[in-house]
Amino acid sequence: MIALSNGFFSATLSPEHGAIVTALGWTPAGGPGDRLLFSPDGATAGIAAPNRFGLWPMAPFANRAFGGIVDDGHQRLRLPINDPAMQATIHGFGWQSAWAVAEQSFDRVAMVHERSGASDPYRYLARMTVSLLEDRARFDLTVTNEAAEALPYGLGFHPWLDCSPDTRLTMSAGGTLAFAPGYRATGLTTYDDGGPYRAGRAIAQADELAHSFIDWAGPALFATPSRGLGIAITASETLRHPVLWTPPQSGFVCFEPQSHGIGAPSEATARAITPLAVLQPGETLSGWMEIRPFRL
Repeated sequence: MIALSNGFFSATLSPEHGAIVTALGWTPAGGPGDRLLFSPDGATAGIAAPNRFGLWPMAPFANRAFGGIVDDGHQRLRLPINDPAMQATIHGFGWQSAWAVAEQSFDRVAMVHERSGASDPYRYLARMTVSLLEDRARFDLTVTNEAAEALPYGLGFHPWLDCSPDTRLTMSAGGTLAFAPGYRATGLTTYDDGGPYRAGRAIAQADELAHSFIDWAGPALFATPSRGLGIAITASETLRHPVLWTPPQSGFVCFEPQSHGIGAPSEATARAITPLAVLQPGETLSGWMEIRPFRL
């Protein structure tokens, strides 16, 4: 376990469990502290299933490759299934891997994960850096294709935020994927006005909430008046297709900046809207996100 602190922010990380940030805290000058990530008491990081707390990187793609297939329209790659319930490969391989610490100081750590020798063609080097700044926490992620052939890649971050009954989201996007059951994309719903959260809207509801947004304008503002806490999430131009997800009465909401929509690794419909990036040998895909808290 790694602990970082700069007087304003504190973080704990577990490199051996997919480079997960298990907790992120904020203590503003002259005020009480707050936790910024959903991290329930007793939560323990693991690699058997995706951790349902904290924040962790997704590489070499985000969300699901249905059927364990990555298909970019030119080649079909068969991958190991790590989501048996949906018969899919979920969130790539980084979250199930031990990452090595490459650099560390009191307020910054860089971790690397290299994949080689698998049955599928993916050979890559991923690097995630966590930096605590005066007014925000920053997360940088890169993946470099180390295979001898061009391969499709994607990136993303999977933060889990606390969701209270009065938590509201304000954000704008160009559209969202339309889904059949099982998150299988059937097309695109476009927004002329920024979408349903442009003026702010409560997150908690009776049914599952699931969006795979397209062309997010940023930032995404989460406000919880009962805690007096606001959280602004921003991300790089390469991560403009975030997923918003919360099950009913879960106590958390996920807002996942990523480079492509749900199912884009395997589904022609999603791929046509948000394709993965084809990296030549030695090429790198990069992205970043930031979490900036503020008082309401």
